[in-house]
Amino acid sequence: MAKSPFMRPPEEDSLYQVGDPVEVFCDHEKNGERIRDWVRGIVVQVDEKMVAVQFRTNVYLTDGWMVPDHILWFPFDSHLIQDAKKDAARPTGYQSS
Repeated sequence: MAKSPFMRPPEEDSLYQVGDPVEVFCDHEKNGERIRDWVRGIVVQVDEKMVAVQFRTNVYLTDGWMVPDHILWFPFDSHLIQDAKKDAARPTGYQSS
């Protein structure tokens, strides 16, 4: 984890680690259509406050722009990111690719 100046040290135990499978609620492509639903990704970077998730499908920012590197950043406490669930417990519309 990168170190930055701070008044109080951040907690060393992060919720996410590089390589963790996660699910993210975002705009993405499924079967050639753009939808807003849960999609699986993998954590590719973690810093003091944010986690970067990369996807195998095209993902979009909320203002409509496609993200060329397929990576979205989220704060640790975001309700839009969660640990990946087993197949049986996936939310409706789940995309595994």
